[in-house]
Amino acid sequence: MGNGELIGSYIVPVHPHTVLAPEQNEGWGRLRDAYDTAAQRIKDNGADLIIIYSTTWPSIIGHQIISDPNPEWVMVDHDFHDLGSIPYSFNIDEKFAHAWNDANEKRGLKSRTIAYNGFPIDVGSVVALKLLNPDNSIPAVIVSSNVYANRSETTVLAKACLDVVKATGRKAVAVTAMSLSNRMFTTPIEPKDDRIHSLKDDEWNRKILEFLGEGRLEDVGQLSRTIHRQIRVNKVVAFKPMWWLSGMNQNRNNLTGEVLAYEPIHGAGGAVVHLDPTPSGAGDKEYDEDDVEYFAGERNVLDSENKETFEENIDSAAVGETAESSGPELWEPTESEDSVNSNAAPKPVGAYPHARRVGDLLYLSGVGPRQPKTNSIPGGPIHDENGKSLDYDIKAQTHAVIDNITRILEEAGGSLDDVLDVTSFLVDMDRDFQGYNEVWAETLGKVGPTRTTLAIRALPTPIAVEMKVIAKAPATE
Repeated sequence: MGNGELIGSYIVPVHPHTVLAPEQNEGWGRLRDAYDTAAQRIKDNGADLIIIYSTTWPSIIGHQIISDPNPEWVMVDHDFHDLGSIPYSFNIDEKFAHAWNDANEKRGLKSRTIAYNGFPIDVGSVVALKLLNPDNSIPAVIVSSNVYANRSETTVLAKACLDVVKATGRKAVAVTAMSLSNRMFTTPIEPKDDRIHSLKDDEWNRKILEFLGEGRLEDVGQLSRTIHRQIRVNKVVAFKPMWWLSGMNQNRNNLTGEVLAYEPIHGAGGAVVHLDPTPSGAGDKEYDEDDVEYFAGERNVLDSENKETFEENIDSAAVGETAESSGPELWEPTESEDSVNSNAAPKPVGAYPHARRVGDLLYLSGVGPRQPKTNSIPGGPIHDENGKSLDYDIKAQTHAVIDNITRILEEAGGSLDDVLDVTSFLVDMDRDFQGYNEVWAETLGKVGPTRTTLAIRALPTPIAVEMKVIAKAPATE
């Protein structure tokens, strides 16, 4: 079929006020009117697919895609249940959902589909589909926003989606359901008293909308990290929808943008924005970031059966830190009668095994976050080749360390539940202990091994965390 295209993009607010109570506040009513305008444009342009990236569906295990052809339920917002409930029955494009999942895997990204009867659709997606597709005539697909995903992963998610759009000949619209500033009032307010929570939040919102109104979507994607550091509330998924939407638009910075409405919703910034693919006068970017075509396998998202194909075709420049380009020489793990080595774990930086079995115990060599084959560092390295400090993600690195430990233990026939004692090494205790400790609580903390955490000056590769593990050895025949 082929020749599919993205015919438009929309940014819409997520809270249920526009559906359930537009008459209670003039601003909510203006947002509802803007929603109606967007819905009419989608219909008039002949769209045959609505693709939603929802920030109110934060996932932990990869990206997840709704594939139930007809999800039906009643949505009640956890905070705003006093406004009422929203029954829904959506038309989901099951085939597209599965094709997108397959396309993700071809680009190195692990995802999965969900067709569970009764699985609750998130509030952002419900609001968006109820108002953008009121007669349910246009099929839709919904994808989660992964909490741990970086920009590279989010961009690849978008590119895989575009692969399917083009291959299937669809006329698609991309929708991000999100708030701008996310600082909300923590107590009930009267509708008439609604306003943007602070002047600083309003300032940042208007800056974002200024860029979007000029069609400078990629600028918003690149500046989003700076903006996020300036706002006072940590959003679970930050501004990832801007990364995804920019990827869906091939990272263009010259779209035709129009802000249809901007209003407060219980203190948060809500906006309806239309981005048309027609080129505008913009173009120059605030920064010039490297593009990415494949995901380098951070957080153990690569499917094992696709690893070799992916690794044969991936450009090392897209991976970042590699065994050949940076860091010390990598060695094949040493082999002996009692050694335990795994092809699914990164190669050592010296002549030693991944682990040794001694009686009833397994002694693991120090394990870092580097990924096997690619040698990439989830969350980014702590410094570049010139020693300049970089803004890395300690949580992503810690998760990757634990994933590598799991692979080694599985090679020995065990699991994470067998861990008895851990010695952790952090290169920046003040900066990283909190994030590392949170990941520990979610993972090894549930197993309950003893732990010692040490601050050290450096590790052999540009990583922030390493763990030394003693575990129970599974019984041998």
